[in-house]
Amino acid sequence: MEISSPSNPKLKYVVRLRTCAVREETGEMIVEGYRECRRALDHGYRPRAIFHCPDLYLKNENEPRLVDECARLGAEVYSCTKACFGKIAYKERPDGLLMVGPHVSIPLERLRLPENALVIVTESIEKPGNLGTILRSADAARAAAVIVCDRATDIHNPNVVRASTGTMFSVPIVEASSDAALAFLKERGFRILAASPHAESLHFEVDLTGNVAIALGAEQYGLTRKWMDGADLRVRIPMLGLADSLNVSAAATILAYEAVRQRILAHCVEVPPAEPWHGEGVIDK
Repeated sequence: MEISSPSNPKLKYVVRLRTCAVREETGEMIVEGYRECRRALDHGYRPRAIFHCPDLYLKNENEPRLVDECARLGAEVYSCTKACFGKIAYKERPDGLLMVGPHVSIPLERLRLPENALVIVTESIEKPGNLGTILRSADAARAAAVIVCDRATDIHNPNVVRASTGTMFSVPIVEASSDAALAFLKERGFRILAASPHAESLHFEVDLTGNVAIALGAEQYGLTRKWMDGADLRVRIPMLGLADSLNVSAAATILAYEAVRQRILAHCVEVPPAEPWHGEGVIDK
C-alpha cells in the first residue's frame, strides 16, 4: 500500500506510539533505522508492519531485501513519500525504514539462565538513553539478561531502541519489582554486586566469575537500601579526579567488562577473532 497523505490514519497511529500510555495500551513499539530493524529481524523479531521510503534509503541493495523479508513474515508493507515518512520518523536523519511490532520484554518467571550467567539489573533508571546504552553494553559483554526493576522509563521508548543500536533484541529483557528480582536471583545462587563510593573493595578486587548480577541504581541517587542490603559484594570504581561518580551507563560498562575480563582469564568465555580491517575510520593527515 502506498501512503501519500500525511493525514493517513496509519501514520497517525505510529505517531501516537511515541507516547508511553499508547505503547502500554497496544503492546506495540517503534523500531526505526536499518541497523535496528536488521538486528531485530536477525534475532527473531516479527513486526506487524513496516513503513519505508525508498527516496531515503542509504544503500539501495539492503533496504529492499529487508522490506521483502518483513513481507514474507506477514508484516503489512506501506510505501511512503518523503513528507509522509518525515511525519513518523523519530531520527533526525531518517534512512527510510520503520517497523511497528510487539514489545520484547518477558515475565520474570519465563527467564531461563545458563550456568556462569552474568546478569545486569537496573533500578529506577530514568533516562532512556542510559537504559539503551546499558543494553548495548550488556549485549557486548554477552550478559544472559537485563532485569529492569521499578522502572522510571519505558523500556520500549524509541530512544531506548536507538541508544541500544538494536542490541536490545539480542538480550532477554525482564521487567520486575526489586523484591521479585532479588528473590529470583537469590534462589538461583547469584551473588549480587552493588557499587558504592563508600565500599572498601575496588571493583577489580572481587570475584566476578560464576553466577553474578550487577545492580545499578538511579542516575541521581544510586541504588536504594534494599539492593545495598541485599548485595553480597559491594565495590567502588576508583575516582581519581574531581567527579565523585560516573554516568550510570559508563559504570555498567566498566563493571560488566571487569566480569568479562575475569571470565576470559578463567577460560569461561572465548573471545571471537578480530574482524578483518579494511582501513575504515582512518584519517589521512
